[in-house]
Order: sequence, then structure tokens, then C-alpha cells
Amino acid sequence: MSCLKPEDPDRRASKDLDKRIAQWMKEYDKAIKLLLLGAGESGKTTILKQMRILHLQGFSEKERQDKVQEIRRNVLQAIKELTANMRYLRPPVTIANPENLDSLDFIHNLDMMDNYTFPQEFYEHVKKVWADEGVQECYGRSNEFSLIDSAKYFLDKIDEIRDPDYKPSDQDILCCRIRTSEIQKIEFQVKVPKKYGGSSQLFWMFDVGGQRGERRKWIQVFDGITAILFLVSSSGFDMKLREDNDKNRMKESLELFQDVWSSSFPMLYFLDRDEEEDNEYNKARCFIRDKFLEITRKPPTNRRMSTTEMYYDLHRETKKRDCYWHFTTATDTNNVKRVFDDIHHMILMWNIQSIAPS
Repeated sequence: MSCLKPEDPDRRASKDLDKRIAQWMKEYDKAIKLLLLGAGESGKTTILKQMRILHLQGFSEKERQDKVQEIRRNVLQAIKELTANMRYLRPPVTIANPENLDSLDFIHNLDMMDNYTFPQEFYEHVKKVWADEGVQECYGRSNEFSLIDSAKYFLDKIDEIRDPDYKPSDQDILCCRIRTSEIQKIEFQVKVPKKYGGSSQLFWMFDVGGQRGERRKWIQVFDGITAILFLVSSSGFDMKLREDNDKNRMKESLELFQDVWSSSFPMLYFLDRDEEEDNEYNKARCFIRDKFLEITRKPPTNRRMSTTEMYYDLHRETKKRDCYWHFTTATDTNNVKRVFDDIHHMILMWNIQSIAPS
């Protein structure tokens, strides 16, 4: 009678780990990996949220509830940034209605506390100050200081946000702003048209912080990337960086784009636009687009990002450099869907070209 020796638990755990790694590598090899890059507040995280809405059934009830506090903090941040900068404008702006001075003092005395409970008194003071003509004048000059781009959106919705039963909509979540301080990744499947074989395609999309202090993390997600999606906020052409009041946002984006372009990865760049625009704005964004295209037409140079020097050297001559551009509105789900459909079609064409006989 034979006696079977029980399998060693450590050996079994090692085998299970090997299987999981093998499965992960299989998914890694077949996934289309897209990296979202761009300066801070260019719309990268908003695009990631759009992918959840379009491909992952959106946000759960718990996630919506968790966003309530973040959105209310956006209201607090917006009104504090507006009122704090009135005196520093040249010429300065003051409260137009003296009856609103008590409300202004209330706001000035608030701290950006994580555990602030947002009593109803808070919303009353915010409503009065936001309606003041002096504050509205300050908002009209918000290109002269740093202000979250969703300030007007949320301040105009103050009565809805103050409701104890408030539940954020998809649009509210898209407009909610919180600084990205870690690498975020989302996985989703996209159907492949029958004419290209049907089935579905796995996508991995990465979002990393765009502020200067976060860019050292970019090197961690460059390996194996299929393409870079570089985002630019068109409205930043006359604004300063939040982390550097002496640096124009558009100049920062141009310099950053030039550095990233040297990586030799296929690139698509998106000029995020305002939902309300006129003919003059269209001319301006076309001018901005051409500034980025000029960089792609320059002959290769030896410029490198300090954090990725060796990696850029390795890929400089081994990858064909392609660049495609789109005008987008990051908070417009239908617009993002059309743009992403174009991206998917483009990637399918790349894949077909890569397996076609030369």
C-alpha cells in the first residue's frame, strides 16, 4: 500500500503564485496600455472617470456617497480661493455690498479641514458672497490666480449640494477635483467590430499626477506602453501654474510635451476645451494646436527627461514616432466616446499593419 506524502504548503503556495503571475503576464501581453500624461489640471483624471462611465457601468452608490464630501470641499476651496485673491489683483477688487462683509469674514476664518461638517450656515454665507458683484468681478479675472476649473459649476449648484440627501450625478463626479498623488489604473474591455475579427480588446489606462512633484513617478509606468495620451488645457493659455505663479501653464505644457515626445512612443494629444466657445476661441485653440505640432516636426534632438534618460535612450530609434491630435471636452461623455472610438480604430489599424506582410 503506497503512502502519499502531503504536499508542502509553501510549495503549493509557490505554484499558486506562479499561476497567478502567468495569468497576469498573459493579460499584460494582450492588453492595450495607454498612459495619460500632461501638466497638472489638464483633465487626465476626468478622462479616467469617463472610461468608467463608458465601459465599467459608472459609479456605485457607495462611490457616489464618498464623493459628496469631496464635492463640498471643492465648494469650500473655490470660494476661499476667490475671496483670498481679491486683494492681490492689480487693481484689487473689494466686496461690493457691505452687508456681505460678515459672510466674507466667516469664509476667511475657515480652514481647509478634512473633517469639516459643512453646516447650513456655511452654505448661506457662500451664497451671499458668491452673488456679490465684487466676487463675480474677481471670478471674471480668475486667469490671474489659481482657481479650480469647476468653481462656477459647483458654486452655481450650492442649493442642490447643501441638501442632506444630495447624491452626485455623473457630471458632478466628472467636475469634482482632487489632486492625483498616486498612480491610478483602470482596466476595461472594448468590443472589436466584426470586420476586424469581433470579440473584445482589453485596455489598461494609467493616470499619474501632473504636478511637478509627481512626475518622478512617471518612469514607473512607461514600460510596455502602447501609446501616450497627452492632455493640454486650452483655457490655460493665459493662466499660471498652481505650483509656480511665475510660469505660464501653456508654456509648461509645451516644454513637457517636447520632453515626452523624445520618448519615441506613438502619441495622441488632446486639447481640452471649454463647453462654451466662440469663433475667436476656435482660432486661439487652433493656434495652440499648431504650437504642439511644430514640436513633432522638429528633427530629433538629444533632449531627455532626467527621470527617464536610460529608458528614452533605449527607445529613441526603435519606435516609429506618430502623433495625432483631437479637440476634446473632458467633461462631455459623448465627445469623449467619439474620440475614444477614433483611438480604438487607430490602434486596430496599428495592429493590422504590424502583422501585415511587408
